[in-house]
Amino acid sequence: MNIDFKPSEDSDKSERYRQFLKHYATLIEGERDEISVMANTVAALKEAFGFFWVGFYLVKSEQELTLGPFQGSIACYRIRKGRGVCGTAWEKACPLIVPDVNLFPGHIACSSESRSEIVIPIIYNKVIKGVLDIDSDKADSFDETDRKGLEEMVNLMAATLYR
Repeated sequence: MNIDFKPSEDSDKSERYRQFLKHYATLIEGERDEISVMANTVAALKEAFGFFWVGFYLVKSEQELTLGPFQGSIACYRIRKGRGVCGTAWEKACPLIVPDVNLFPGHIACSSESRSEIVIPIIYNKVIKGVLDIDSDKADSFDETDRKGLEEMVNLMAATLYR
């Protein structure tokens, strides 16, 4: 498999997501192993967008997310429902964009270098399977373009894995 996720230098963010999603669909087509797909997903996201930290937390119990595949510095193993950005996005079942993690009540600082964050719940048939968590080492790194592109990617991944 030879799929290049490196972005074109002259493309804007919307175009980068469009290209990413096209290649991503090919990458995961027909694969049903959750860990394998998530591992390649974080590698592709890191390559395409250069995110500081990107990974998944998976629902393994009613009250706790468990660390899944990721790329970046070491991370928290478990996050309680309603705690931090990931636990809050899980509890509310909606994406969260946090421009400054230091201003988010109860932020869990796995890395002191993290400055902003976006979390997208993975929902299939109204069941939350986990969350995609992406951190930046710069404040205010994420916007609605990121939310839309990442939600589309997560929805494609969920439809492939959990159908």
